[in-house]
Amino acid sequence: MFRIAGAGSVTAARLSAACCRAVTSKQFQVHGASLHVLSSETSRKTRNGPAHRTPPSWQSVRAMASAGESQSKINYLFYGLAVLFGGGGIVYWWSRKYMRETSKDGSTSKKAAAPAAAASKEATEPVAETPVTATTKSEAPPAQPAAAEAPAEAAPDAESKKLLDATPQSYPDYEVMPEIPGHAKYLLIGGGTASFAAFRAIRASDAKAQVLVVTEEEELPYMRPPLSKELWYSDEPKLVEKMKFKQWNGKERSVYYNPPSFYVEPKELAYQENGGVAVVKGRKVMKLDPQKQVAVLDNGWEIFYDKVLIATGGRPRNIPVFERASQEVKDRVTLFRGIKDFKRLDEVSKNASSIVVVGGGFLGSELTCALGKRSRDSSLKVIQMFPEAGNMGKVLPEYLSQWTTAKVRGEGATVKPETFVKRARYSDGKVILKLNTGEEISTDHVVVAVGLEPNTELAKESGLEVDDTYGGFRVNAELEARSDIWVAGDASSFYDIKLGRRRVEHHDHAVVSGRLAGENMTGAKKPYWHQSMFWSDLGPDVGYEAIGIVDSSLPTVAVFAKATEKDTPRAVVEETGESLRSVTETEAEATLPAKEGVRETKVFDLANYPFALFPHPESATDEAPAPDVEAAAKLVAEVEAENRVAPTPKEDYGKGVIFYLRDDVIVGVVLWNLFNRMPIARKIIKEGKQHQDLAEVAKLFDLHADED
Repeated sequence: MFRIAGAGSVTAARLSAACCRAVTSKQFQVHGASLHVLSSETSRKTRNGPAHRTPPSWQSVRAMASAGESQSKINYLFYGLAVLFGGGGIVYWWSRKYMRETSKDGSTSKKAAAPAAAASKEATEPVAETPVTATTKSEAPPAQPAAAEAPAEAAPDAESKKLLDATPQSYPDYEVMPEIPGHAKYLLIGGGTASFAAFRAIRASDAKAQVLVVTEEEELPYMRPPLSKELWYSDEPKLVEKMKFKQWNGKERSVYYNPPSFYVEPKELAYQENGGVAVVKGRKVMKLDPQKQVAVLDNGWEIFYDKVLIATGGRPRNIPVFERASQEVKDRVTLFRGIKDFKRLDEVSKNASSIVVVGGGFLGSELTCALGKRSRDSSLKVIQMFPEAGNMGKVLPEYLSQWTTAKVRGEGATVKPETFVKRARYSDGKVILKLNTGEEISTDHVVVAVGLEPNTELAKESGLEVDDTYGGFRVNAELEARSDIWVAGDASSFYDIKLGRRRVEHHDHAVVSGRLAGENMTGAKKPYWHQSMFWSDLGPDVGYEAIGIVDSSLPTVAVFAKATEKDTPRAVVEETGESLRSVTETEAEATLPAKEGVRETKVFDLANYPFALFPHPESATDEAPAPDVEAAAKLVAEVEAENRVAPTPKEDYGKGVIFYLRDDVIVGVVLWNLFNRMPIARKIIKEGKQHQDLAEVAKLFDLHADED
């Protein structure tokens, strides 16, 4: 059966259908196959034709028409009009029933004609020159006296033979199917972690679900954390070329969530009886029409959907000084985000003499440590700069930020706090950076890691609301932006039932929100209640995990203890075999009872100490005194002594827990080199209670569990 769906406007499709109805009562009879013309509305569920405005071969249609009589020729004429006015029709090839009547040599047996030898049920020789009609078996014309007397059919041309060569085993003929389906029950926009979590949840609820993923990247869904962590620590270049890495425990793993064999070819998705997941790579969804439930791609192709998820993530934020720079400078700047950026920076780092990392947050600090480690075995010089007083200064308390800065320096990098770029120019193959301190730095390459801008380009064209405060698509507690439209991951501004409206840019949130959106797309109607966590590793020996609102401007209360060999990222991966700690923390037990005899631990509250000791960077003025680092170290040493910890220089802040308070309620927790305790922190935040004695709360984390 041929099906033609209008690829242009609804009006054009209806005009095409009108032409067909006028002559053939909604059907063409062309060389034994029926053609149905469908309007845009009726073809929504079944449209799967070649690319828009690419009609089938006229030679093929003409060949089919020439094989019939005058009615077939008239049908051919009106078929052409339908295709023309439809803006390039969409044609489905031969129906299964007709295919079964197609012989291997390309000739067609006329079912309406009786076989030459009525006694032989195995006869397959066609009766030539018998017009094709819609007669029943009882109306079939009598057999010819002898098949040999019938004139032979003319040999089909090349294109006609290609159509006639199809066999039941090859139906449908995927070679002539469109590369992109015209309909998807579940359409996922974006190929990152949120989409991966969503299609897993969809398939878990709907075992035969057909899921279509459209991504701008030329990659299958993959995880991003290793791009700034483990991949840089591999000693096997061939392994890295395949985008594989060794976890901290030495076990090999791929950054891709699934091998290519897991996915279905997009053109075959509609014919998978048991469902599947297909990925359209290198395409961007430009617009959604919520009323017609259609997504428009950058090539003009339209995909009708039943449910759609927006998981477009974010794009790396740039800074004005590089946006205004010359093209020569821009060509030497990497906005680090995906696989393509990793491959580029990996190659640059092997040949460059110097690299500057702009940004002191999670990504910037991780990349600086990774590049610093690589610089030990080469002449590469790595420089990191940021406007805060220390690494991750927007998240960690000042004293811990200073300690982290020392750790990054220990990895072989030069760190310049309270520094930013004022101008950038190109000279003699180098990028010359003029700093706020008056210093000029010459470098081969610059990496900008200063956060993300959520991808919300769809909002304006699709009538979706963007959050003016947090950015991202504004969604309700069920992550729904509009009817049948969900948003997950970095691009969602969601309502947290405990902490209010938020937007989170971390791996675990992408997993949790993607999974929830997928469940809700299949009818679960669950609110977002899970507190997602995030983590950062400064190499295999220092790492932390955090949950809730962790903002260094909030009052903090911290408790530290002596670390053991088990208190490192390497140790936790060796124990669990899993490098994605959001997975290990999710699987951890809900409670970890404290052991008997746990020593009493005192806490210290930085808010009780003079502002001059730990000034917040944003509140400091030119007249304000600089942080007294020596006094801070002395104070911390005294507190640790009270906690019966005898730290050495390598064990400062070995492991501990930091509470972030808002109105005396714990709204955030950082676990420093402390693992498998996240369920406890999650439970504390979920309770949302005021705690009179945080020392008692700290005991829940059993800081001294692994000490001798």
